[in-house]
Amino acid sequence: MKLCNVRKMVCFFSSLAAAAAGAAGSQNALVVTASNASQNQLLVYSSSGQLMQTVATQGQGGVSGNAGGIEAKGDLVAVVNFGSQNVSIFKSESDGLQMKELVPAAGSPVSVAFGDGHLYILDTTKVESHRMFGADVDPSPDGVVGLLVADGSAAQVGVVQGQLIITEKSNMIETVDLSDGAVSGSPAMVQNIPANVNTPFGLVTRGSDAYVTIAHANQISLVRDGAVLTVTGSGTQSAPCWLTLAGPFLFSSNSPSMSVSRYAVYGQKIVQDAAVAAQLNGDPTDIAYGEGLVAVIDSNGTVSHLSIFSVDANGSLTLLQQADTIGLGANGVAVIPGAN
Repeated sequence: MKLCNVRKMVCFFSSLAAAAAGAAGSQNALVVTASNASQNQLLVYSSSGQLMQTVATQGQGGVSGNAGGIEAKGDLVAVVNFGSQNVSIFKSESDGLQMKELVPAAGSPVSVAFGDGHLYILDTTKVESHRMFGADVDPSPDGVVGLLVADGSAAQVGVVQGQLIITEKSNMIETVDLSDGAVSGSPAMVQNIPANVNTPFGLVTRGSDAYVTIAHANQISLVRDGAVLTVTGSGTQSAPCWLTLAGPFLFSSNSPSMSVSRYAVYGQKIVQDAAVAAQLNGDPTDIAYGEGLVAVIDSNGTVSHLSIFSVDANGSLTLLQQADTIGLGANGVAVIPGAN
């Protein structure tokens, strides 16, 4: 067997083992989302779907049509406050999540990401970087860069090696270089974007790879080193919008099919192996993986729902909690470890 194939198999089975290990630790995990109301609140759920805590973000909600409105790293959680142009930082303590800091943003934030010793904030027309000192975030940005389209259609920001990758729903996927972690220079359009590009939405990153949805073209693309390498159709499911990775599996939440699809990803391959891995109660608005769980926020136009699934080593989803009803407009979702 060729050495490269052996390496791919080792990576694949290592990812399976990591997924299984995550499943074993899911019992104490917490799932967080935001009410996104005029007085925004962080809502904290157990893995069984019990509401454990409600904490004011000290900001105003109102964001829509985005992903990554909540981002977690270790015991830190960042939440966008679109209406008040700031981001709330929470820390997981033994007595629950505690509000730690309110970080001003240059505009109305839609998505956040942690990486490279920084917090990155994407607003409707620009992206900015804030240096972190341990768990503290500098309130002043060390870089601000305008987006290529900048028409208010910004959807999500993610971190790849040495760069940010950003989607704007007005048919733009772009990268922004990082200099010592700070955004710098001018954004660059990703090369080889399909000619039928129609509404890039959600993305998820790992290492140098970014998986990006082209939602209204019913496609998922792999972006590496500033270029699209692979494009895969979503089959019977319409509008794959938001993505998350669980070991060797990529999950997409599909609107308006109200479903979650599963793909196997390796090398330059994106292979759909379950068109419908789970069915939802409404149109999904975000999806996240962590601690052996997949969590999905959806809306049926009247209320929002939170659904929590366990993930086994085969990528099979088992519903742990029937979609818990939340007020209309809940935004963002993340899974974090429970306090020890």
